[in-house]
Amino acid sequence: MISVTGGAICLGSAFFMSCTMTHAHAIPILQDNYVWCWPAADGASAWVVDPGEAAPVLAHVQARGWQLAGILVTHWHPDHIGGIPALLEAAPCPVIGPAAEADRIPTLTQEVRGGDVLDLPIGRVRVIDVPGHTLGHIAFLLDDWLFCGDTLFCGGCGRLFEGTPEEMLASLTRLADLPADTRVACTHEYTLANLSFAAAVEPNNATLRAFRDHAQALRDQGKPTLPSTLGRERAINPFLRTDQPSVQAAARARAGRSLATQAQVFAEIRGWKDQF
Repeated sequence: MISVTGGAICLGSAFFMSCTMTHAHAIPILQDNYVWCWPAADGASAWVVDPGEAAPVLAHVQARGWQLAGILVTHWHPDHIGGIPALLEAAPCPVIGPAAEADRIPTLTQEVRGGDVLDLPIGRVRVIDVPGHTLGHIAFLLDDWLFCGDTLFCGGCGRLFEGTPEEMLASLTRLADLPADTRVACTHEYTLANLSFAAAVEPNNATLRAFRDHAQALRDQGKPTLPSTLGRERAINPFLRTDQPSVQAAARARAGRSLATQAQVFAEIRGWKDQF
């Protein structure tokens, strides 16, 4: 049983202090999703983020001799929660996700909000509100890993299905303020398509061109382009660069008018990406 106590979340009577996580595992599922999985300190169990499909997750943890010990959920979309019922049948465990979307995620056992801190066997996890893609979307920060669902992608960001440009820009700014070495563990392999669009916005961005070549080489080898880092994203991702003259000029040219705020710049390039 997980309970919230004084802004922290405790697991039963034990209180687990932060442990250093060396790496997470990206499990490919569906067409282009990743489920992120990482081991607990006991070396015998693992937690996963956004399991949209059960079988690949079970195969991954079982092949390593781990027991599935918990699930974190960033938002309600079916490709992020579809595997949870089958996983719970195989390994009943806590399911922690956004309180604002609890009515759409019936498998939740614990509702959390931005500002909550979870002390779990995998370490201390900070919950961050990031509305925009959906209104209740959250992200999880564990050590230097950011599990951000569909809010921030490598070279891009999620569509605005429910939120406003102002909300999404505020969410991205909140994430961009994290340290540069924070690893961005998003849930889709959209990188090459995102970088093609980013190059249309900033054709003279040399860092972007170099990383695009690197990402293409990774995909040619069947390797993921993720995780990215926030330092990289600040240098190549147009949705984190709405304060840059080059991005602002591209947005104005696309709109055919002046754009007074960064939110207007963001809205213009997000609409452009939707049609790209």
